[in-house]
Amino acid sequence: MTGFEAEVFQNQYLATGVDAVDAIVTVRTTGDERAPVRPVADRGTAAPPSNSTERVQLILLDISGSMAEENGRKMWGAQAATKAAIETISDGTLFAVVGGNHEAHMVYPNVGLARASHQSRTDAKRVVDSLIPGGGTAMGTWLRAAADLVRRHADGAMAHAILLTDGYNEHETQAQTDAAIEACIGLLQCDARGLGANWNVDEVRRISSALLGTVDIIPEPSEMAEVFRQLTAQSMQREIGSVALRIWMPKGAEIQLVKQVAPELFDLSHAAVPVDALNADYPLGAWSGGEERDYHLRIKIPVGDVGDERLAARVKLVVDGVEQPVAMVRAVWTDNNALSTRLNREVAHYTGQAELAEVIHEGLAARDSGDDAVATMKLGRAVQIAHESGNEETIKLLQKVVDVESAESGTVRLKREVARADEMALDVRSVRTVRVGKGD
Repeated sequence: MTGFEAEVFQNQYLATGVDAVDAIVTVRTTGDERAPVRPVADRGTAAPPSNSTERVQLILLDISGSMAEENGRKMWGAQAATKAAIETISDGTLFAVVGGNHEAHMVYPNVGLARASHQSRTDAKRVVDSLIPGGGTAMGTWLRAAADLVRRHADGAMAHAILLTDGYNEHETQAQTDAAIEACIGLLQCDARGLGANWNVDEVRRISSALLGTVDIIPEPSEMAEVFRQLTAQSMQREIGSVALRIWMPKGAEIQLVKQVAPELFDLSHAAVPVDALNADYPLGAWSGGEERDYHLRIKIPVGDVGDERLAARVKLVVDGVEQPVAMVRAVWTDNNALSTRLNREVAHYTGQAELAEVIHEGLAARDSGDDAVATMKLGRAVQIAHESGNEETIKLLQKVVDVESAESGTVRLKREVARADEMALDVRSVRTVRVGKGD
């Protein structure tokens, strides 16, 4: 049975007058009833949850007019990708394919959700082959259709969606899209993919981040099938449908930051679900066996006197509705500078990874606006951070946008000609982080 464990990494010593404590919380699945305790961190283990949750797999496929471009290669690639995903869906899983343009169209089945079998997969693939692109783009409408399917036919199921788009969300307002995203929260998770280079990263990332998923670029139609196959396989491997980080704080304390920092960065600070006056839940979505994720917490607490020790937060996991106490975040005030100024390796590492994503985003924005001086400075700093943290993937992406003269000092020159897809790949993948070895 899959269980959970969590551990906290922090420097608990605060200088006189400091009122904020930072900690990295590592959450992982484990088959062990209880893992051995290590002296470097607080640890607790949650009981294995039930694995009987119903599964739902949805494919939200862009069938707008622009998918007919490139002599039909986009649409053919999307059809092949959708069929690859359908083939990967496990027997017994509920599934549906929704075609999206300025409206949402049920592709398969005609109504509701189908139960995956050899026959239903064959029927679905045949219908997908008959799709003809046309119309505009309204991604919120596609999301609302997905939410309605889950709510009406599989409420409480472990639901996952793959959303593909090749364009901008031109046929609805941002407010309409945001309302549709809100309607999906708690019902389904969504991994979003953009085909080619004519879509907006921030627009698509807003969907995936809110729905606890990932976003990435698929540069070529021929690459779609393998991407869809992998995303569906990952969905089929998820065993636990509902996990939340429950944070208890004493009176007078305040959560300033809750952010996932590995394997990808996204902010959970605004996702809090109040439980009572002292507890709040931060949904973490569905999990599969062998997963490990890191979260950065920053908690503001009333200042203590030298020698005072306080519990800044109690971190628990809520697994399929069952609360499990697991770890503590502590604060001890000291006038010993050697203690209070010691950087915790995990906190320092992920603070740097967050800065890396930020300076990449700022550097690309400056480059687009023609501010070469700021772009050079920001992207140079990105090269330096990536080099120091060993983030080789990000260094390779940066090298498609800048010529690196010195990675150690962050000395770079902007490239004159950069493919739009390379720039978008750097932006969208800037949130991928490298892990740090745990412990001091």
